[in-house]
Amino acid sequence: MQSKMLVLIQVIAIVLAFISQQHVALASLVVPVTKHTDATVNPLYSAHTYLDKVQYPSPLISTPAYWNQWRYVQQSLLIDLDAPFSWHYSFPRQEGCQECRQTVTCTESPCTDLRTTSSYQSPLCPPPTNTSMYDIYMDCETCPVNVISPVTGECSQVIPTYEQFMFTRSNGGAVYSYDPHITYPIAGSTPPWTFDPFPSDVLGVMALSSSPYALPAYLGEVDRVIALCLPSNVSAGPGVLLFGYGPYYLGPQRDVDVRSLLSYTALLKHPNSFGYFIGVNAIVIKKQSIIVPNNATTKISTLEPYTKLRTDIYSGVVRRVSKVTKRIPPAKSVAPFGLCFNTTVNGTTVGIKVPDIDLALQDGKKWTISTANSIKQVTEDVACLAVVDNGPTSEHAIVIGTHQFEDNLLVFDLITSTFGFSSSLLRNHTSCSNFDFAVSH
Repeated sequence: MQSKMLVLIQVIAIVLAFISQQHVALASLVVPVTKHTDATVNPLYSAHTYLDKVQYPSPLISTPAYWNQWRYVQQSLLIDLDAPFSWHYSFPRQEGCQECRQTVTCTESPCTDLRTTSSYQSPLCPPPTNTSMYDIYMDCETCPVNVISPVTGECSQVIPTYEQFMFTRSNGGAVYSYDPHITYPIAGSTPPWTFDPFPSDVLGVMALSSSPYALPAYLGEVDRVIALCLPSNVSAGPGVLLFGYGPYYLGPQRDVDVRSLLSYTALLKHPNSFGYFIGVNAIVIKKQSIIVPNNATTKISTLEPYTKLRTDIYSGVVRRVSKVTKRIPPAKSVAPFGLCFNTTVNGTTVGIKVPDIDLALQDGKKWTISTANSIKQVTEDVACLAVVDNGPTSEHAIVIGTHQFEDNLLVFDLITSTFGFSSSLLRNHTSCSNFDFAVSH
């Protein structure tokens, strides 16, 4: 009897260990990332998530067959590392739609937060009032709040609602159709025409900032860690956004965890911003440094296409790059760039290679920007240094734009306030488009 009991205990322990291992293995959430080059002059990036169908009068995008049993519909949301909260096309609860999402009322604390400490900050926006959006609601039944379009820069208002987002789980290298992860964020609801200026099929903004109302704050048992890998080529396939500590695998070597390529530095806070900042001491080009003042701030942005440098830093970088590339024929500059090169030799377009640009970080680490991320081919004949002059009095000395970190793995760890970066994955024979989105059942 004793031996049978011992065997039973061992079996139970093995089963529990297996369940625990599976839970840990699938602790990451995975979202495909699309690069958009339509509708706007500059490229933008969206993440595809799933939202409760009851918020919509009809399907917007077809739902994959393996989720037919769930009541969710796919929606693409623009990735914003700075937004205080997410907002998108949906219908708040009103007469005739009892299943629509419950609104945040003006007496609840989130209403106050979303209008003050966790709000979009802009002098363009008039102060919202309890009845400033619709007259179909009773006084205080909703809480209109301001948002600023990342595409047009214009101010509008949305109604915060209690919502459901659903994500697929991953072991870092495969997508699983079972046991989806459901989160319950507060997000702004607004009509679909709000997003007419957005890229095709994009119907909202996904806030990935450190705000208490941004999506990472609602991950539940999944660690508040954001791994972002933006694709560089529209035709190469999607990039990837993962939530959780990992592991993270990219082909073709799917047994190699790309976290091994990461270096880490501290994430810094900045007043009146939920965005992400790091300390940069200097920009080093072929052993010569352009010093960044001690009080300067460096911001990471998914909305700026190219790195913006304050004029004093920009001038030093352009002078140095011009000097170390003097053997490359110059070309007339193409806006918004100030230094361009001729890439045609005897009528044939050729690629150019420039020295690495290193960001010397405050704790001795180095973020290397290689040619793929420092040069932009603007025409068949002309390539340019992909940095722009942000003026002599810009708020941030450096704003790192997306061209500089396409095909780089970036990890924002909100638990330890650290930032991980890989530099170019292309040097390791992989890219952000090499995540395997094939579904495992």
